[in-house]
This record gives sequence, structure tokens and C-alpha cells, in this order.
Amino acid sequence: MAKVAISTERAPKPAANYSPGVRKGNLLQVAGQVGFDPKTGEPAGPTVTEQARQAFANVEAVLAAAGSSFDDVIMVRVYLTDPAHFGEFNEVYNELVREPYAARTTVYVGLPPGLLVEIDALAVLD
Repeated sequence: MAKVAISTERAPKPAANYSPGVRKGNLLQVAGQVGFDPKTGEPAGPTVTEQARQAFANVEAVLAAAGSSFDDVIMVRVYLTDPAHFGEFNEVYNELVREPYAARTTVYVGLPPGLLVEIDALAVLD
């Protein structure tokens, strides 16, 4: 079973040597996506809401490039730079993610200056 790299022009290009997504068999791992607008290469805005919306759009773009969608996602990992952003992020999450919900882990990390959120996802495809 071959490992296949997944990429798309609808998500930002990686800043290092990694694939935006990797599929092996029916497993698809989407690499951490931040709130960069793929057209400009800049953060979508200064708020968690703006960056979270863009990060989700980037995750969805990689999923779509692999023939998948959020309906196939079983695990979401969210990385926030500040615990105070948890509520604001959850508002976006609750608006964009439908039941049955994937499992989710949220951790607080250091990201490059100006970035507030990163999201990765694990999907199982039929």
C-alpha cells in the first residue's frame, strides 16, 4: 500500500519539507494548518475567529484534494497560543463542525508571531 502526498493550491504551501496531507490506505492525515490565506501567504486577520475560519478552510481544501470531507474526520487537534482564545475558537468550531463530532484535543502552544491557531485532522476514508 503506497503512501501518497496530498497537496492543493487551495491551501498554503508548506514552510518546510512536509506534505499538507498524506494518505495511506484509507487513512488521511492533514498536517497542521494555520490561518494563512493561500492567495496572499498572510494571516487571514488578527483575530482567532478570522484565523480559525481560514485554518478550517485550509484543512477542508486538503481533505477535498484527497476526495474527502469533514464527514470523514475522526480526530481534530487544535493548537491555541492563549487559553483566553478557547471560547472564541469554540464559537467558530461549533458553527463549522457538524454532528457526529470528531474526537478533539486542544492544547496551548507557541506559534510564530501573529499566528493564533493551528488545526490538524485525521480522516478515515471508505
